[in-house]
Amino acid sequence: MMKKKMSDVVKKEDKSGAVSVRVEDDLRQLKPSLEKVIVSEGRTTLNIQALNIRKHAEDCLKTVNKQQLILPPIGDLQQKTLSKWTPCLEKISDVKKQRENLPGAPAGEQDKLALNMCLPNKRSIRHQKSGKSLTDTHRKRANEAKGDRIISGSVVNLQAAESKGHHILVVPKEDFGTDLKSRCHEQPVRKTKAESTYLRADRDCTPTETPAFTTTSKSMVPRSPQSLPVDIPRYLFTIRSGQVDPMAADFCHFKQCFVLCWSSVVDVLEALQKLLREFAVPLAKVSGERLVELSHVWDSGWSKAPSAMPVLSVLENWEEVSELISHPGQRYKGEGGIEAAAIHIQSSWRRYLARTAYLCHCRRKWAAGTIAISWLMHAQLCRVRKALQARRFSQLENSRSRAQHLAANWKRIQSFKRTIIHIPSLGYSQRKRLNLRGFDILQNTQMSRLCDIRDENVEVIYICPQHLGNDILDYYTSLLKCDGATDGADTTTARASSSVRRYIILTPEAVDYFPTHNMCLSTLLKYSPQTLKHIRNLIQGKQAYIVGGVAHMDDLAVADELGLPILGPEPAIAQHYSTKSGGRRLFVGAEIDVPPGQGDIYSLNQLHETLAELMTQNIDVQRWLFKIDSEDGGRGTAYCDTCHLSCYKWALQEYHRYGPELWNPKCIQETVLLRYLDEIPEWLTHYAQPAKTSCYPNWACFLKTFLRQGGVVEAYPPSNSVTCLTVDLLLEPGGEVTMLSCGDQLHGGCKLEAIGSIVPQSSVHPETLNSICTRVGRACLQRCIVGYVSVDLVTFLDHNTMEKKSFLTLWSGGAPAAASGLLMKMQGNRKQVWAVDLDITYSNQLAMTQMLLMMTGGTLNCCTGCLEAPIPIREKCYEHQIVPKAPVENLCAVIGNHLFHSDLSMLYNKVFLMMCNAHGIRFNKKTKQGTVFAFFDSSERSSIGMITVSEDLQRALATFARHLSVIHQEISVPKSQGETNFMEVIKEIEDILQMTAQNKLQGEAKPAS
Repeated sequence: MMKKKMSDVVKKEDKSGAVSVRVEDDLRQLKPSLEKVIVSEGRTTLNIQALNIRKHAEDCLKTVNKQQLILPPIGDLQQKTLSKWTPCLEKISDVKKQRENLPGAPAGEQDKLALNMCLPNKRSIRHQKSGKSLTDTHRKRANEAKGDRIISGSVVNLQAAESKGHHILVVPKEDFGTDLKSRCHEQPVRKTKAESTYLRADRDCTPTETPAFTTTSKSMVPRSPQSLPVDIPRYLFTIRSGQVDPMAADFCHFKQCFVLCWSSVVDVLEALQKLLREFAVPLAKVSGERLVELSHVWDSGWSKAPSAMPVLSVLENWEEVSELISHPGQRYKGEGGIEAAAIHIQSSWRRYLARTAYLCHCRRKWAAGTIAISWLMHAQLCRVRKALQARRFSQLENSRSRAQHLAANWKRIQSFKRTIIHIPSLGYSQRKRLNLRGFDILQNTQMSRLCDIRDENVEVIYICPQHLGNDILDYYTSLLKCDGATDGADTTTARASSSVRRYIILTPEAVDYFPTHNMCLSTLLKYSPQTLKHIRNLIQGKQAYIVGGVAHMDDLAVADELGLPILGPEPAIAQHYSTKSGGRRLFVGAEIDVPPGQGDIYSLNQLHETLAELMTQNIDVQRWLFKIDSEDGGRGTAYCDTCHLSCYKWALQEYHRYGPELWNPKCIQETVLLRYLDEIPEWLTHYAQPAKTSCYPNWACFLKTFLRQGGVVEAYPPSNSVTCLTVDLLLEPGGEVTMLSCGDQLHGGCKLEAIGSIVPQSSVHPETLNSICTRVGRACLQRCIVGYVSVDLVTFLDHNTMEKKSFLTLWSGGAPAAASGLLMKMQGNRKQVWAVDLDITYSNQLAMTQMLLMMTGGTLNCCTGCLEAPIPIREKCYEHQIVPKAPVENLCAVIGNHLFHSDLSMLYNKVFLMMCNAHGIRFNKKTKQGTVFAFFDSSERSSIGMITVSEDLQRALATFARHLSVIHQEISVPKSQGETNFMEVIKEIEDILQMTAQNKLQGEAKPAS
């Protein structure tokens, strides 16, 4: 009978559970339609989700749970219900073990607890049979029972402990009689096995709820095989091909155990099935416990479906499933795979199109921005260029008008007091300036311009490109006091005091702003407003003009700022005729013969053809020179000797076979010309070499610059006795040509670079020299070239005709000047002039000549070729006595423009002068003979200028060489010789003295014979 009743109760319980499941399914289906309800009054729509009914319900339950509730005594329930029948313990596994594990509980209570755990719905069934609700029972028992315990807080407190992969249900002793129906909706708390002191329920008889997930719970992460439990978990069922078999025993058992919380489990289960169908997973084993855990998390706050990994964590074979899902293309094998593939392809294509369009848009946007910025910069640059061109044109027009005024009033200006502003600027190209070492020192090698104050009507403003030390300033102050006056002591003192007041040295402040830019001095002065203001204050109300150096466009800007004329040509004209090709054109226009050569060469084929033609026409020339148009001072010169040409001997034989008279026709020269054309390229590659390897290390570097800037090919004089001389001219704006200086050049290691001169020159007859200079000066004046011009002449002795010839050129080497001068005087043959080069600038030789004339108080008469200095008057002149004219004597001087020695930097200028005085190297103011120095800088102190004055040429040369040797021995370190050109100059002077002695002996022997 008891068994029958028990079976009826179970059947009724199953029916009620099924009904509850159907009800929950209906409610879940109705849930979407109940989100928005239309209220009849006013026909307004009411949002159910906005009301947050669930939250209010939970708050209400919490409030109710906190009330004091009275539980009925367990004994009464035992008498009424449990005493009538005893459960079949055969169907309950391990009940004995569970009773034994209950700590501190009596045997009767252990039996009751075990029975309640096995029959979770027993209490609800009993109340249904008796016709009383659970709330009524609570109220009745609350009024009757006095000794019952009163508890607060939640009615049910379930705790779960997990140890070694087992789930332990922990039930407090006070809650043993509580209905287990509400436990499916509670969230148990995990507890370790060591902390558990309660009974562990059997897995086979009672569904154990695992702890719910939280957002930080680690149970959602797939567990590694080491962390998985060893025993088989409960409630394990299988999903095949994404579908659950509802009639399977394992699934029915799982559904029956968790029927009360099935609504939340179904959502997770459907998501899992959908995921497995989409990825075509054939077999998946689901852990019911994990599924329930995930359902709590799913139901507690996830508004969106979670990712695949948390869903797959409920599987026992999650590793195999994850590996299968991760295979490429697996998604498209399952349910809706074709549609997903199509969607993916379409989205990828749309993304590609959108990305391509976006990149194209970005490129167009960037291009548009670049074009806009470039156009704006171009427009701004055009405006700046137009403004600069307009300003420079205005400066040029103002300069021309002031030059006309200077030319019209030149004689009057020269006869009155005037101020000369010396700006020794080197207006080279930027490439050339940057390649020059010590550019500021090179611009200051003409400090001797200060000696223009030897004219009492002249005041000098010297613009210095660097800051000078007090030692140099004191030196030039003492030097300028000695102006060579011989009128008497009182007059000399008065002149000395006035000389100091008539010059000033200014340094532009832009020197500190651009220390490494190698700017020319005119540019530095242009960006120095304070210095310009100072100059304007100094020249206010005075007649003044500017004397520059190498012409530059900024010269016009400075002149326009100061409102002064420039004693010189326009920069464009000066740059055009200062080149080698331009000077050659000027000499041809002046109807002066030029040496064999050709200018304006810009290509390699043109160079080869021109050189072959010149070599064929001038077969006796032994060396050919290649000169870059924009270079000077031997920097841009290379040479090649014809003796290295393999066909040269054969060409000489052909020349001698026909003779000089029959050699001129081109038909006879054609065979030699073609032979030259074949061999010249290889000949130049192997044997051509630059004159100064410090500037151009090899022929390839030289040739690259030569073809880029243009150049000239010229013949070197066919003689072993070659001398070069320099003549400085002043082309006055009034149209007169004046020779200011002339001297034979001295050379150092490079025979094509001049580092000094001998004044006066003695290699060309003065009348011939005067005629040459006059013709050159007139040709320059016709081309609007005024100011200071330097012309270099080359003289050589032709062994074929024994005729003395003269070549105008910049570089030379070989025979000394004095020897050729003696030969010129002895032979007295007719001279020829070949014009080669022209420098439109104020030369270093002219600056040193000004110092020479100031120290000696003499004059240089270039028409007679004599340096005349007055002899001091030793007799005292009385008052009202006519002062007799002082007699003059002829002197000779040797000038070193650029003497270099690296060890000079170890001595300060004062120490250097003391050392020279100790060795007798000084200048005698009374006899106007001796040695005087010119210092250029206070920092490096490696370059100096030196002038030696004596009665005759031989003594001046010997004194100059001896003083250089003494200085070299004193400043040189024995073990390490510094870089210097002293020894090359000494050797050059020794050769000159030796040749002079031989020529003198030959001259004395001829009259005797």
